[in-house]
Amino acid sequence: MIICLSFLRRCIVEYKVKFTVYSMTLVIDGLCKMGEFCKAKKFNENISKPNDLTYKKILNVYMKKKKPDFVIVKEILRTMEKEGWGFDFKSYTQLIKWYSTFGEIEEMKSLFMEIEEKGIKPDVYLYTCMVSGYCKMGDLVKACKVFDEMSERGLVPDGYIYGALINGLCNSGQMEAAEVRFNEMRSKGVWVNRCVFNAMMDGYCKLGNVEEALRVEGVMEGEGYEPDANAYNVIATGLRKLDKHDKAKRLLLLMVDRGVVPNVLAYTTLIDIYCKQGDFVEAKMIFSEMESKGIKPNTGTYNALIDGYFKHGNFIDAKRAFREMETKGVKPSTKTYTVLIDGYCKQGDFVKAKKTLFEMESNGVKPNTTTYTVLIDGYCKKGMMSEAYKLIMVMESKDLILNVYTYTSLVHGECKLGKVDNALKLFNEMPTKGLVPNVVTYTVVISGLSQEGRLDEALRLYNQMIEAGIIPDAAAYSALSVRNSSL
Repeated sequence: MIICLSFLRRCIVEYKVKFTVYSMTLVIDGLCKMGEFCKAKKFNENISKPNDLTYKKILNVYMKKKKPDFVIVKEILRTMEKEGWGFDFKSYTQLIKWYSTFGEIEEMKSLFMEIEEKGIKPDVYLYTCMVSGYCKMGDLVKACKVFDEMSERGLVPDGYIYGALINGLCNSGQMEAAEVRFNEMRSKGVWVNRCVFNAMMDGYCKLGNVEEALRVEGVMEGEGYEPDANAYNVIATGLRKLDKHDKAKRLLLLMVDRGVVPNVLAYTTLIDIYCKQGDFVEAKMIFSEMESKGIKPNTGTYNALIDGYFKHGNFIDAKRAFREMETKGVKPSTKTYTVLIDGYCKQGDFVKAKKTLFEMESNGVKPNTTTYTVLIDGYCKKGMMSEAYKLIMVMESKDLILNVYTYTSLVHGECKLGKVDNALKLFNEMPTKGLVPNVVTYTVVISGLSQEGRLDEALRLYNQMIEAGIIPDAAAYSALSVRNSSL
């Protein structure tokens, strides 16, 4: 191809040979397939009058790139419009799908309106792209509106558009609305695929409603689908979040007994369960089995091991797992570094914790609110409040929002130093930030007030907690009774 390109350039520059647009388009197509996008774009500039096919070739290639280049795409679109080249229905569909995939909603809407203005009738697939785009951006109201608009126009929804909408509703926790669409789909005889069933189960599990997820699994089996590794993993993860580790473990082992081959997610869930139970012998056996079957551990798998080791005080193995992860080319995530920082904080090694934070950022991994919160919590537990507040300033400079756990750590730190009024100030600041104190936040302040003998304020706060619908735990009762028992 390079020899061909060199020859063509000599023909054009030295011998003034004029090639047809079609011939030049073939060259551009070849360059694009080789990934030589810049050369293709430059070669296009040598064509005196590129046609719509030439532009579409280049446009199609830029749309297939892993990293979207919206500036170039817009430039090509403007040039085409300027030169009078229009789009056919297929081109509009490709563009709308592309913008939908990357969440460029305004561009997607603009093209959709352009279609309607030109009198082109959208089909079900085009509406599916629109619904999927709105769902990705979390705008479920618009997604439902577009779906209903399509039905009103006489188009019959298929399994894919139902699936896109149901998946969006499940991801946003709107299970009642998802159930309505799910039942509507089945009553109309629309094919329900495995992905829709898995999305429903996942939605219920994320809300802690494993019983409903199991009901959906029963419906799925009734429809002739055997649960796959994803289905088992979804329910096992739901059970694990409810601290029903033994049930989750039995379910995954049952999966294997039924001949379902575990995937990386199922193995990772099982490893995580064994790690949380402190059974590292079993965890390593599962890890080895996973590798022997050609399933490569991913970032989540290593995160489960590192987190488990740290939580059980096994710091040497945690660090070894992290080094092995890097050696095998598995990239650490924000969660990986956060787990490491948390582990170092629990060891009281803040030098290594800060060093890990710097390493994380230098490797291009962005710390999130949880990352800073674990470090802030470590400082607060040691009474190092000035260091904690320095990190708060860093968070604010990076537009990271403090959450309930960040505030609770600060409140706890102030109370630990006997500065209850500072703690109360932070506590009262929380609602102004849209945050609701949890039972731990209340308990820490109640305990601080009780320790200072401010029993009326402690009792008033205790009653406020109950009125807010927060159920006191044993620690809250103890916090209130500490001072009373000492009098």
